[in-house]
Amino acid sequence: MIPRDATLRVVRPTDNLNQITLMYSKALGFEMLKQFTDHDGFDGAVLGHQKHGYHLEFIHQKGTTVGSAPSEDNLLVFYIDCSRVWERACRNMIDAGFSVVESNNPYWEEVGKTFEDLDGYRVVLQNRDWDI
Repeated sequence: MIPRDATLRVVRPTDNLNQITLMYSKALGFEMLKQFTDHDGFDGAVLGHQKHGYHLEFIHQKGTTVGSAPSEDNLLVFYIDCSRVWERACRNMIDAGFSVVESNNPYWEEVGKTFEDLDGYRVVLQNRDWDI
């Protein structure tokens, strides 16, 4: 079993490293935890919060093109139970340059909103507490 105090890092390639890093930092309030240039041909940025058990890493391999998301169901989902906090988070997503889109899966539309970044990847903000 993976220890409870392990950190999860989700890594995603992009052709728009600087713009994506700025969008996610501004929209989700993430800090730049680490940035690197030409690490074995890769540039990247790690976003998150020092004390949270998850990070987002965006990378770009020099000389490659990754294109857009492979499907509309490549999602990051955040559950926010307070309506005021959720509404503010939704405004932050739009202010950061995310587009509001209809989710491919109607479940996410029940009490949430789906946003798409410039690479076509999606973030869902659910206005509920996560329940197992």
